[in-house]
Amino acid sequence: MAPTTDHGQPPDQERQGRLERRLVIERLSSYWLIGAGLFAVVLFGLIVLTLVQQSIPIVSEHSLLEMLTSSNWDPAQEEFGYLPAIVGTIYVTVLSMAMGTPIAILAAIYIAEYAEGRMKVIVSSFIDVLAAIPSVIFGLVGLIVVVPFVGDYLAPALGTHSIGLGIVTVSLVMAIIVTPFMISLTVESLEALPDELREASLGVGATKWETIRSVLLRAAGPGIFSAILLGFGRVFGATIVPAMLIGGQTAIPESPFDAGETLPSLIVNDFGELMSIPLTQSALIFVGLLLLVIVWLFNFGAMLVRRRLKRRWQY
Repeated sequence: MAPTTDHGQPPDQERQGRLERRLVIERLSSYWLIGAGLFAVVLFGLIVLTLVQQSIPIVSEHSLLEMLTSSNWDPAQEEFGYLPAIVGTIYVTVLSMAMGTPIAILAAIYIAEYAEGRMKVIVSSFIDVLAAIPSVIFGLVGLIVVVPFVGDYLAPALGTHSIGLGIVTVSLVMAIIVTPFMISLTVESLEALPDELREASLGVGATKWETIRSVLLRAAGPGIFSAILLGFGRVFGATIVPAMLIGGQTAIPESPFDAGETLPSLIVNDFGELMSIPLTQSALIFVGLLLLVIVWLFNFGAMLVRRRLKRRWQY
C-alpha cells in the first residue's frame, strides 16, 4: 500500500498541490504590483489632463509668451502676467537652497563622521523632530521672530529698508524647514558607505578631513545630490509659508528685501475670491500646470545627472 499524508494524498501529489498554490499566489502578487504601478501612472495622467483641460480657456485668449513675460496681474482687467510670481519663486528657491545646503552638508558630516554615543543620538533626534514640525508652525514663528528681525535689524544693518514681510524672510524660514530633510538623507548616504573606503584612505596617510573631502563626499555624491533635489522640490512647491510671509505683492521685486509673490502663493491668495470667475480660475489652474511641468522637467534632468554621477563616482 502506497504511503499517504494526513490529508489522505500521496506525498508527491500534496507537494505538487502546494507548489501550484504558491505559483498562483506569486502570479496574483505580481498582478497587484503591476496594478499599483499602473495606478500611479494613470493618476498622474488624469491630473495632467485635468489641468490641461482647465487651462485651455486662458491659453486660448492670451498668448503664453505674453503671460510669462508680463508683470501685470490684474484679474479684474483680464491681465494675467506671471512674471512677478516667477521671479519671486526663483528668488526664494535660490536663497533658501544657498542658505540651507552648506549647513545641511556640514551638519550631516558631523553626525555621520564625528558625533559619537549619546551626543549623536541627541543631535539626530532633534533633527528628526524639526523635520516633523508642520510648516504652519514655522510660519507662525516666522511672523513673531523672523519678520521683526529682518525689518528692524537685518535690513537696516545692510543699509536698506524692509517691512519684515518679503522674500528674505520666506527664504530664511524655508531654509530652516528644508535643512533637516537634507541632513537626514545626507547622513544616510554617508553612513551607507563601506568602512573599507575610510580605512583605505586613512591607510595611505590621509587625514580624516582629507578622507571626508576627497573620498566620502565623492562616493556619497549621488545620495547628497538626491537630498538637495528633495530640498529644492520642497522649497519650490512650498505654499503656506510664502503665503504667510512674502507680503503678497504682485510686482517684480527690486530687492530681496521687497515683498513679492511665488507661484504657489499666487494660487493660495487668489483662490477663494477669484475662483468664481471662469477666466481667472483657468489662469490659476494654469499656474498649477506650470508648476507641474517645471518640477517634472527638473526631476527628469536631475535623474540624468544623478546617473552620470553614479557612473563617474562609482566605488
